[in-house]
Amino acid sequence: MKQLLNKIYSPLLAVVWNLLLVYLVYQIARLTYYAENVSYLHYTSDVFRGGLLFDTSAIVYTNALYILLMFLPWHKKERQGYQLFCKWLYLIVNSIALAVNLADSVYFQYTMRRTTTTVFSEFSHEGNLGSIIGTEFLNHWYLVLLFIIIVAALWMLYAMPRLDYRKILRWGLYDIICLLSLLLAAPLCVAGIRGGFTTAVRPITISNANQYAQRPTDAALVLNTPFSLIRTIGKNVFSVPTYFSSEEELEAIYSPLHSRYSGESGLPKKNVVVLIVESFGREYIGALNKDLEGGKYKGYTPCVDSLINHSTTFRYSFCNGRKSIDGMPSILSSIPMFVEPFFLTPASMNDYTGLAGILATEGYETAFFHGAQNGSMGFQAFAQKTGFQKYYGRTEYEAAHGTNDFDGTWAIWDEPFMQYFAEEMSKMKQPFMTALFTASSHHPFVIPEQYQQQFPEGKLEIHKCIRYTDMAIGKFFETAQKQPWFSNTIFVLTSDHTNMSDHPEYQTDLGGFCSPIIIYDPSHPTGEIQDKVAQQIDILPTVLGLLGYPREYLGFGIDVLNTPKEETWAVNYLNGIYQYVKYGYVLQFDGTQTKAIYSLSDRLMKNNLKGKTEKQPQMEKELKAIIQQYMERMTQNRLLP
Repeated sequence: MKQLLNKIYSPLLAVVWNLLLVYLVYQIARLTYYAENVSYLHYTSDVFRGGLLFDTSAIVYTNALYILLMFLPWHKKERQGYQLFCKWLYLIVNSIALAVNLADSVYFQYTMRRTTTTVFSEFSHEGNLGSIIGTEFLNHWYLVLLFIIIVAALWMLYAMPRLDYRKILRWGLYDIICLLSLLLAAPLCVAGIRGGFTTAVRPITISNANQYAQRPTDAALVLNTPFSLIRTIGKNVFSVPTYFSSEEELEAIYSPLHSRYSGESGLPKKNVVVLIVESFGREYIGALNKDLEGGKYKGYTPCVDSLINHSTTFRYSFCNGRKSIDGMPSILSSIPMFVEPFFLTPASMNDYTGLAGILATEGYETAFFHGAQNGSMGFQAFAQKTGFQKYYGRTEYEAAHGTNDFDGTWAIWDEPFMQYFAEEMSKMKQPFMTALFTASSHHPFVIPEQYQQQFPEGKLEIHKCIRYTDMAIGKFFETAQKQPWFSNTIFVLTSDHTNMSDHPEYQTDLGGFCSPIIIYDPSHPTGEIQDKVAQQIDILPTVLGLLGYPREYLGFGIDVLNTPKEETWAVNYLNGIYQYVKYGYVLQFDGTQTKAIYSLSDRLMKNNLKGKTEKQPQMEKELKAIIQQYMERMTQNRLLP
């Protein structure tokens, strides 16, 4: 009888054992994720506990078919062929889950979040992903080896039920046991997917991970990538909150509508040149980090340091997103990234414009330059949508200068492409507005062969690329200052986002958003670092303020040069948390309540002042107004005045 009972229960015991193996695999993947990004993340008991919750959901989602097939009350399934099919299904599904978890551990340092389904849209136009992935396989061979070992272990440790179904059928116990197992598994699976049993528990989402994280960045460690992908399939990105019941109250606190400029006219019209430098985080710039390393830090950007000596920049300056596709709308259309990249959402089909479109109505000639394959990252479509009349990509460059300057992976090297940029602007009629998006300071972090000795490896693999791109910027300005349009031009230099970091000050939730914003007007070389907060979405309003733009327009940022320092602010979004910088503090808000508030002088974000500062209620109210305005306008197609 004991032997018979063991046989009867073996399907249930086999499934339990096999799923426990999957839990172990997810924990190994999480520890690997942590080890790959140990300088950014904190592994705690809460991370482990929350991780089990999200792992359960992902495991049930991905293994639901396997569980169903194993518990079907159909005795003929206990044949070798059927059971072998179930084993292969189990192995393939969980191997894919392991692969995406391990791969995402490498991608995290560029985004500081788990990958969601928008990644497929983000890279849908790229033709070089094969070489990128191949390079990463070589660079992270140990992850490939770990994957092979774990998959082999799953195969060997898999429990295969072995039943003599003919004997069981005689007593009818087989169907009863399988049916009872299925009835038991069904509510457990539903609860596992939802994150709990009670009806008060809503299905867990990505933002719930913050409940178990000390900081928003740590939420990525609580989550797993299969869950993040599954929970963002076909989801409505923007949900409109109801913090304020009346439009009048909302507008009184915050409005993205900018009224007509009341100052002096900016005529004669100045040219506008915006340089968006790939991954050019504030950390790399010596002139903006004179306090680092006891005042001994030199940085990697001597040319930009020299430019800063003649420019206006800001003590606290931030990007509004962590990806290249976040930077474009923020910088050129004053639209920040909330929840997901703007032009990967349905809201990208709304009516909106940008700096190029606004200035084109004032008689400006406009052009966008990006040395990658035309259509890469969706930049060409965005440029056309926002009013750029011409687009210069790799196709146009190679038609003029041949194919020798392609870096082999992404784009034309920065040095020759920036010279091409200066050359083409000299053919344009003034006034003109142009934007350049560089590419060389990008993964896989290579530089031209002739500069290998001049720019050797730094502490991080990106450092040599930053040195190279800085040199290219210096040569661009050397060429530009010889052109007749140079002295009548406003230059703005910023980054699309930040990247690798080797200083703890830049590895915090807020430090990961520290980008330079440099405004250079050769006719007024100020050389001033203003004690203000600035962000990418301020660039459009600030430039229009400098030009004396005479009409109403919409932009979520402010004219930072014409705003008192106590009224300057910045906002960004990380793993379900909004970060709002103002009044010398940074507030972290999850959409419902404040999670933390830190002084800006607390650069390591160690002392949570929640409930201890009188500015907290005001900051909460202002941030709620920004969020509600953003969500309402996105969902109601109100991105124009």
